[in-house]
Amino acid sequence: MTDASSYEPRMADRFRGFLPVVVDVETGGFDARTNALLEVAAVLLEMSPSGDLQRGATHRFHVQPFHGSRLDPASMAVNGIDPDHPLRPAMPEKEALTQLFRPVRQAVRDAQCTRAILVGHNSSFDLSFINAAVERAGIKRNPFHPFSSFDTATLGGVAFGQTVLARAVTAAGLRWDSASAHSAIYDAEQTAALFCTICNRFKGLYIESLENASIE
Repeated sequence: MTDASSYEPRMADRFRGFLPVVVDVETGGFDARTNALLEVAAVLLEMSPSGDLQRGATHRFHVQPFHGSRLDPASMAVNGIDPDHPLRPAMPEKEALTQLFRPVRQAVRDAQCTRAILVGHNSSFDLSFINAAVERAGIKRNPFHPFSSFDTATLGGVAFGQTVLARAVTAAGLRWDSASAHSAIYDAEQTAALFCTICNRFKGLYIESLENASIE
């Protein structure tokens, strides 16, 4: 068991063997079964020698709507995506997820973790679209935990009294650019910055929990 007196920061210890990976999806609606997955971005997280979380590499893919999927006009107006734009480098769901999962699996191995766990703002939404696309594509090895996740809407409410991403980011002392919002890559990177900020501010409580465990 790790205790505070012998504390050596390791990602594998911090989250019970899980590697947090921040994910944001842009979609054609709210139903993961019927609405298209259009964009997905993932931000890998790293741990500094002092035990602070920090952003690592970002991976982002444009996705072709699956056959028979629906595109809700209201959702499309928010994300501003034109699925038929000739310069949009979109790929089928299976190819996009296969390419996304490759660096995630490598990061899990590098951190000596057992599995990735999705971090998202209202994370159940992002996880539901990832899981639905995995099922449609017939992908057998999903690196993410199938139902557990870390939700920064909840964490933002606890830490700063704010559940809206833009407000939570601002309350955390970070910058928010409204013009860049609602793209998967920007929202994922801002969510990652928020998650790292909250975890780093709670690091003292984590170390205190190690001290309590060592006493027991």
